[in-house]
Amino acid sequence: MHAVVRTSLWLGFFGLVLAAWAMMYFMAMNMDVDLLGRPGQIGERMRWMDPRMDMYMPMATFGPLFVMWGAMMAAMMLPTMVPTLRSYEDLMVSANGTRAGWLGVILGYFIVWLIFAAVIASVQLALLFGGVIDMLGIAKSRWFAAGLLLAVGLFQFTRTKELCHGVCHSPMMYFLGHWRAGFAGGLRMGLGLGAFCVGCCWGFMALGFAGGVMNLAWMGLATLFMVLEKLPQIGHRITKPMGFALILGACVVAGWPLLTGG
Repeated sequence: MHAVVRTSLWLGFFGLVLAAWAMMYFMAMNMDVDLLGRPGQIGERMRWMDPRMDMYMPMATFGPLFVMWGAMMAAMMLPTMVPTLRSYEDLMVSANGTRAGWLGVILGYFIVWLIFAAVIASVQLALLFGGVIDMLGIAKSRWFAAGLLLAVGLFQFTRTKELCHGVCHSPMMYFLGHWRAGFAGGLRMGLGLGAFCVGCCWGFMALGFAGGVMNLAWMGLATLFMVLEKLPQIGHRITKPMGFALILGACVVAGWPLLTGG
């Protein structure tokens, strides 16, 4: 019976992840954007619409943007939880962890990321009405995109990144230091872990404005990196190299007009 419950919960977890990715795919198709975030004919016209026009445009209002970012958080961040949930399962054997607590950890973690989704949706609206990004969430200025890449790249070397990544990279230590039993305890620990995870990974969400928030290729690569970053064996080895790569990317993006004579 225990094995059936465990399998069912894990299947439900991965089903939620797949549903989130399916939702993102259909949203991208409805916005006439391909897998690389490149707009088609309809999407190209949509990019340059004025968000201050009287006509109703969903991507210029908070509700639809919040739903989009919420789905994106589920698609990108829930897969990174697997090592954390496996660590909690280990404590179900050696401590008094429960399946209710396991679910509480997921819920607490996702609540924090939904709060972040509300914040970044508000940021997107501010950037849109400020003329910094277009209707598809793509930066209008090459310099803004380069600045984002540089900021996130430099963040990889900060003490804040080190502390937050340390918790995400070793969730067992967090559980041992903040252990609470039951669903309420799992919820509380999930909220704490989610906060550290936001502190660790916020930059990769913000990079969506550099290449388009509906760029599924970027989403896939960012998700893969964040999963690798949390693996116990290699996570600590790739954080700074990614920082160097992002800084190099910023230099390339900023220097591109000079290289092409534009």
